[in-house]
Parts: sequence; C-alpha cells; structure tokens
Amino acid sequence: MASEKKSSRLVFVTVGTTSFDALVKAVVSQNVKDELHKRGYTHLLIQMGRGTYSPTKCEGGDGSLSVDYFTFSSSIADYIRSASLVISHAGSGSIFETLKLGKPLIVVVNEDLMDNHQCELAQELEERKHLYCARRPLTLHQVLNKMELESLVRFTPGDGTPVAQIIDRFLGFPHD
Repeated sequence: MASEKKSSRLVFVTVGTTSFDALVKAVVSQNVKDELHKRGYTHLLIQMGRGTYSPTKCEGGDGSLSVDYFTFSSSIADYIRSASLVISHAGSGSIFETLKLGKPLIVVVNEDLMDNHQCELAQELEERKHLYCARRPLTLHQVLNKMELESLVRFTPGDGTPVAQIIDRFLGFPHD
C-alpha cells in the first residue's frame, strides 16, 4: 500500500468560485489526459465551482488517469499541497496560493471574461518563469506538450515589513 501511495501523482484542477466549463472540458479531453498520463500523472481531481458540465468519473488503473471532481471546498490548500501539478483558472488568489506552496502551475485564461486583467497577471508571471500560461482552454494540450517543469523559477513572495514600518511611522505608531 505504501508503494502505491508513492507512485500516485495528482493533478489538481481548480476553477475557483465561478463557472469555467471550458477548462473542465479541456482537462478531461483525451489528448490532455493522454499527455498527463504520458508524463507519469495518475490522478486528476477537478474543483469545478458553479459549472454545469460534469465529467465522467473513472477509477483509472487500466493504463489511464483516474478522474474525480467536486464543486466547492472551504479550503483548497490541502488539495494543492498534495498535488504534483496544479492547473488553475487565472484568479490571483488561486495563482498566489499555489505559487506560495511551491507547486508547478499551469494557468488557463478564461477568454469569456470581459476586460480580463487576470490574463495580464498570468502572462507576467509566465514571463518571469514562475508558471505556464494557456491563453485559452483549447491550448492547454500544447502547453502540456512543451512544459518543462525543471525550468520553472520558484516564486518568492515579497517582504512587506519595510512598507508596514513606513506606514506605522507615518501614523505615529511606536517602532520596535
């Protein structure tokens, strides 16, 4: 049983609190599942939010990925921690939570959102080599195909202490 646990490699997919059926459909497409399996992943767990598309659950084990899903969780941090790879919508909360936990990340932009500032964030973090970005769900397979996780640069959150000290001084709070 312990060796079975070690060989398990989870891909966690999150769409946040919105509906992003196009991402769910993309991750369960045969070409994406085949690419994930080829790269040694064994389980696909999808947090599908308010979406209406329900993928087919399967056990895997027959040379294919196991697939499971749920709608919401009070915290996705444990799912992210247990993942070998995270595929996420472009929400800043999901992005930074994943990067702070040091997990490899592919961000998929929801092209249906108007004035999508999330796309700019994802593209900037991709340029800095912190994550991979699929500009639309249909390009997820190409991103997986070219993905080289060893080339990613670990994200280091900034230290807000100096800014907080300046604000404290400005407001007249005593400094330690």
